[in-house]
Amino acid sequence: YPNGISTSLPFEVQIDFVRSIKGFADAHITRPGYAIEYDYFDPRGLTPYLQTKVIENLFFAGQINGTTGYEEAAAQGIMAGINAALQVKGESPLILDRSQAYIGVLIDDLITKGTEEPYRMFTSRAEYRTLLRQDNADFRLTPKGYALGLASEKRLRRMEEKHSKAEAFVDFFRETSVVPEDINPILESNDSAEVNQSGKLFKIFARPNISMEDVRKIKAVEDYIQEHDLDKEIIEQTEIQVKYSGYINKEKNNADKLNRLENVKIPANFDYSKMKSMSIEARQKLEKIRPVTISQASRISGVSPSDVSVLLVYMGR
Repeated sequence: YPNGISTSLPFEVQIDFVRSIKGFADAHITRPGYAIEYDYFDPRGLTPYLQTKVIENLFFAGQINGTTGYEEAAAQGIMAGINAALQVKGESPLILDRSQAYIGVLIDDLITKGTEEPYRMFTSRAEYRTLLRQDNADFRLTPKGYALGLASEKRLRRMEEKHSKAEAFVDFFRETSVVPEDINPILESNDSAEVNQSGKLFKIFARPNISMEDVRKIKAVEDYIQEHDLDKEIIEQTEIQVKYSGYINKEKNNADKLNRLENVKIPANFDYSKMKSMSIEARQKLEKIRPVTISQASRISGVSPSDVSVLLVYMGR
């Protein structure tokens, strides 16, 4: 379809305006432009495990919750399906937080903030996106999948082996020293400051202009890779862990602080009207959305840090 003029106007109208364009007088449209329309349920009426708050045992997923896109629908679908099955079995629901998966970010955004236009998942929506990488998705989610019976033991063991080898390789860089005469030629060729004494490989490798290809020129590194039969995935995982260690550790610390609030639950029937020391706007928002945890409450627009402090006092913290 000619770029920029797709529309959902009647087919006859589409033919008329396409043929009105210079050079398209005899154009033939094989498939007209179209639009879709679907029902919408305010996702703030959902629990973190996608059950509706008004009707027990009713789970919603996909476009009805205000999202658009294949992955967005699939992510909600698998979570709603898992939690519906867990509810039937009388087991605790699966809830992924914002530091564990993009699914967690998507669901938390929907149930906490709602959406006024079709919602799409972007990396920019995740405050812990350095932790939510494609190379560590198996580390983050395979154990949960295995516990639910969704991932095989073979897959779990493969993930554990990859994780173990990657961690060991990172430790190798932390523990192995390199002398100036071995590393300075590499540093010089990359316009990086040379060293005048021995130092740990980790610190050298962490420099932005030093790559895995560079450090593999050091015999000890290449010998380690060959001896332990490390594949491309493990080598890439190790490089990321070393290169971004500062950012990763900072985000982990921030996520740990958030998770402490995530563990403070708010009773489902909590009476916000009695909290006179809290702003009226905050009480109204909390009463409408009814967050499950203090952490979720803190992300609601209109709920200030001082309101969260009041909540913590009421929760005995």
